[in-house]
Amino acid sequence: MALFVFGLGGFVGNILGGWLFDRLQFKSVGVILLWAAVMLALFPLATGSIWSILIACFMVALMVAMGPALQTHLMDVAHGAQTLAAASHHAAFNLANAIGPWLGGMAISAGMGWQVTGYVGSATAVAGLAVFFMAQSQQNNKSASAEAG
Repeated sequence: MALFVFGLGGFVGNILGGWLFDRLQFKSVGVILLWAAVMLALFPLATGSIWSILIACFMVALMVAMGPALQTHLMDVAHGAQTLAAASHHAAFNLANAIGPWLGGMAISAGMGWQVTGYVGSATAVAGLAVFFMAQSQQNNKSASAEAG
């Protein structure tokens, strides 16, 4: 049942990612990362009952929205190198899919309990937000330079 709910959340998140990017452009990445940080921080609180964990599974799965938002942004900025950008995007997601469980496993192995994985995930989302803000700043600087020059 939990896998079904997570899959449904991923399906909805995939659609929402494209919709959100259409509305907010690159800012959608920041919104999704903020959502991820909050949902993952709340995730450990939901582990008390099957119903709350199913709701949390759906909410966490909505983070799939990051895929279409980032992919679309990369296609927009990778003039003449869109295939390379797409391959890099998939490689980065694969790396994140390895690092996340590794960090969570390290926390569990350190004796912090299973619920700590939500906090570890939230911390990685906050780190992603820091990278997002740096990228946003760089993009704003380039836009300002182009308008001035």
